[in-house]
Amino acid sequence: MAKLRLQDLDVKGKRVLMRVDFNVPLNKDGSISDDTRLKESLPSIQHILKAGGSVVLMSHLGRPKGQDPKLSLKPCAEALCKLLGRPVQMANDCVGDAVEQITGSLKPGQILLLENLRFHPAEEDPSNDPSFAKQLAALGDVYVNDAFGTAHRSHASTAAIAAYFPGKSAAGLLLQKEIQFLGEIVVNPKRPFYAIIGGSKISTKMGVLKSLISKADGIFIGGGMSFTFYKAKGIKIGNSLHEDDQIPVALEFMEECARKKVSFWLPKDLVIADAFSNDANVQTIEASTGIPDGWQGMDIGGQTLDEWKDALQEAGTVFWNGPPGVFEMSRFSKGTEGIAKTLASLRATTVVGGGDSVSAINKLGLASKFSHVSTGGGASLEYIEFGHLPGIDALTDNQ
Repeated sequence: MAKLRLQDLDVKGKRVLMRVDFNVPLNKDGSISDDTRLKESLPSIQHILKAGGSVVLMSHLGRPKGQDPKLSLKPCAEALCKLLGRPVQMANDCVGDAVEQITGSLKPGQILLLENLRFHPAEEDPSNDPSFAKQLAALGDVYVNDAFGTAHRSHASTAAIAAYFPGKSAAGLLLQKEIQFLGEIVVNPKRPFYAIIGGSKISTKMGVLKSLISKADGIFIGGGMSFTFYKAKGIKIGNSLHEDDQIPVALEFMEECARKKVSFWLPKDLVIADAFSNDANVQTIEASTGIPDGWQGMDIGGQTLDEWKDALQEAGTVFWNGPPGVFEMSRFSKGTEGIAKTLASLRATTVVGGGDSVSAINKLGLASKFSHVSTGGGASLEYIEFGHLPGIDALTDNQ
């Protein structure tokens, strides 16, 4: 890769300041409900410890307004301690004299986790207080970014900080893996390359959709965003989620797919309900007949699943982002489960990005059947759209 790698750094006797993504989902009692992101950080941490370095970890969690004890990273320190089988110290802040004292006394093989970066507004707005990134930088001898999930943000700990480590800011093992798989999609995917894009809104994904026209051989659209396309085609959508201001954009997109001879797939049949509830009345209809007033689309139907499954058999590469239905409700999860099982059975390179899609795969125990499960939803979309991210750009070039 074009950036300095963790393996290229001499970390023996050094404090490695590493940005990780511990923005984990929490249960109501504050415990961690899915530790995937913690596990993904282990290879880089273990590499540093084995090479004789100490580790200073920094991350954000949630969107705190000020110092919010409910969004402390303490549960992550405890969980990481169990995963590694060794002590993990926890700092009571991420900057300040006390923190500098702790990091200054770290010995090789020791690990310190800093408190939530977003307890300080300057993390998300480094230009407002440039001293924050400088204070963070003082806590390490070298810098490693292993937080792909936040690499699309120009934050203090992901971009601004690298300037304080000239020649010594590198990509961690997870970041390298993400760049490898997503980079293949951007530059040279095995053909045919299909993209399955779901989720609720076109407006948040139109950038990547437009970029996919020049990259993909076929695009499958599911989830709430499909109803804006139906409405653009003059098909009734009842009470379904849609964005009227995106109708001209949707029309233009479909026309561009036709011009570029990119196959464009909308669901053939739909599971609809008379309320947004698992207990609602439900029926399956042909999409072309339209959704009656008072009803809304909740999932793709069996015909669609069969049709998409057949089409995907020939795929060389598949990128999936966003569920095709309201999979959180058991009655509307069949489409998402069907797509997940179909992709898991393919010989193609299969890459999944996005929290909801990843949650569905983990729930079904299928993660190991995919070529790559990305830790970043927004980051994976932006990487495919632009081919680079601020958090990657900031790292030292590999000469």
